[in-house]
Amino acid sequence: MTDAYDGEEFNGRPGGDHGMRDALRAEAAVEPDAPSTAPPTKETQIIAIYGKGGIGKSFTLANLSYMMAQQGKKVLLIGCDPKSDTTSLLFQGRACPTIIETSSRKKEAGEEVEIGDVCFKRDGVFAMELGGPEVGRGCGGRGIIHGFELLEKLGFHDWDFDYVLLDFLGDVVCGGFGLPIARDMCQKVIVVGSNDLQSLYVANNVCSAVEYFRKLGGNVGVAGMVVNKDDGTGEAHNFAKAVGIPILSAIPADEDIRRKSANYQIVGKPDSQWGPLFEALGVNVAEAPPVRPTPLSHDDLLGLFKAEETGAGFDLEPATQADMCGKNAVEKPSLEVIYETV
Repeated sequence: MTDAYDGEEFNGRPGGDHGMRDALRAEAAVEPDAPSTAPPTKETQIIAIYGKGGIGKSFTLANLSYMMAQQGKKVLLIGCDPKSDTTSLLFQGRACPTIIETSSRKKEAGEEVEIGDVCFKRDGVFAMELGGPEVGRGCGGRGIIHGFELLEKLGFHDWDFDYVLLDFLGDVVCGGFGLPIARDMCQKVIVVGSNDLQSLYVANNVCSAVEYFRKLGGNVGVAGMVVNKDDGTGEAHNFAKAVGIPILSAIPADEDIRRKSANYQIVGKPDSQWGPLFEALGVNVAEAPPVRPTPLSHDDLLGLFKAEETGAGFDLEPATQADMCGKNAVEKPSLEVIYETV
């Protein structure tokens, strides 16, 4: 049987490889459309927030969601981190029963899960945790997918909110954590980072994921970046400028903020010292249009920092066969395995 592509034959026939390469190059060269900057077509804005573990997503989201509710918006906060700690600050340290754990318990008892079992509220903010498996007992990303399946059964698409904020771990790149981007489940993404290489590495990965799914026909864009624990050194601002996304807010590295958040206190209240900062962040998050980022190469990301801080000036010394095998070393022309043809 003969395979053909644009008149060129394959299966090892002359010209086949050349034709396939040209076709793949032509496909790769097709640029996707820029993300829409028009107002969201859905009445509810669904926004996914990503960032490195420990960078302050939960702190940012708890205070942001609280302030948006004080501004008269109906807000739903959904924790999508297996640690299930997104809502702890909002509920003053209380653990929120997770959807996955509650579902398993109810199923064993032959009962249906109800909204009141998994969704709780404080001062106008509605919040829930998806949860995840115990360490070593399952895939966190698969837990996220299962959690959203349960949300759909609870009527997620019929709920009436102005904003749904999704807290996602950015360190992990598996399909479950990329769900909102891969399936157009949100209109835009926000990244939380700081002036350190690891958090900006994660932020750059998120931008790369957005760009990747844009090329596959996706519609999600990046609305901007929140700089947390900003010490004024400027690396996060330089990163945002380099990838082409705006800074939505810069939350300072302040002892008052650190102390209050450690004691599970909301600092983003209208009458507090930090009220104006979170009021502005609430407006920026609501109004910022999704844009198409330009992810950095690894070397360009390292270039945002001084070489002595990242090892960017370090020269790699190649290992030799003698290094690997010692006295048993035998020089070989190639490491490839050559199979004899019959």
